[in-house]
Amino acid sequence: MKLVAVSAGLSTPSSTRLLADRLAAAVRDGLAARDHEVETEVVELRELAVAVANHLVTGFPQPRLAAAIEAVTSADGLIAVTPVFTASYSGLFKSFFDLIDPDALTGRPVLVAATGGTARHSLVLDHALRPLFAYLRAAVVPTAVYAASEDWGSGGDEYTEGLPARIRRAAGELAALMGARPAGTTPADDAAALDRHLADLRFD
Repeated sequence: MKLVAVSAGLSTPSSTRLLADRLAAAVRDGLAARDHEVETEVVELRELAVAVANHLVTGFPQPRLAAAIEAVTSADGLIAVTPVFTASYSGLFKSFFDLIDPDALTGRPVLVAATGGTARHSLVLDHALRPLFAYLRAAVVPTAVYAASEDWGSGGDEYTEGLPARIRRAAGELAALMGARPAGTTPADDAAALDRHLADLRFD
C-alpha cells in the first residue's frame, strides 16, 4: 500500500512537517498491526512553490511537480497538513490542490491536519479543510488533528486529549479505511462504488 503525506510548511524545521511525519508513522504502525506493508512518501510543497506557480500560469507541470501530483493521485491513503494563514489553509496548499483533477481523489481515504500558533484557529479543520476535500469527493476520516504551539509536548488533561492521543486516534481511522480499501483501487473504481452507494439510497 502507498501512503502519501502532503506538508505545506514553509520554514525549516517545520512544525507542519513534524506533524505530517508523526501522523505518517502512526498510520504505518496501524497498518502494520493489520498485517499491511506500506510505502510512505512525503511531498514538501515548499520545494515545489515556484513549479506550482508556473503551472498555474502555463498549464504545464515541471517534472518534479508532475511526480508529486502522480504520487498524491495514486496513493491508497493521503495525509494533508497545512499551516494556518489568515484563519484558513495556506495559499500554497490551496494552489497545489487546485492542480489536482476534481475526480482524482474520489473515495480516497484522507486525514486532514493543521498547525498554528494558538488553539483558536482549530476550526480551520472544519470550515476550510473538510469542505475542500468534500469538493474533491474524498473520504475524510472523522478525526482531524490540529496542533497549536502549546500542544507539542502536552499530555492533555482530564477534559482534553493530548496531541499524541489525537494523532493515534486519527491515524487509526485512516489505517482502518486504507485496510478496507483494496490496494491499487483506481478513481474509476471508487467512483463506481460511490455511485452504487448513492443508487442504494434512492427511493422509487
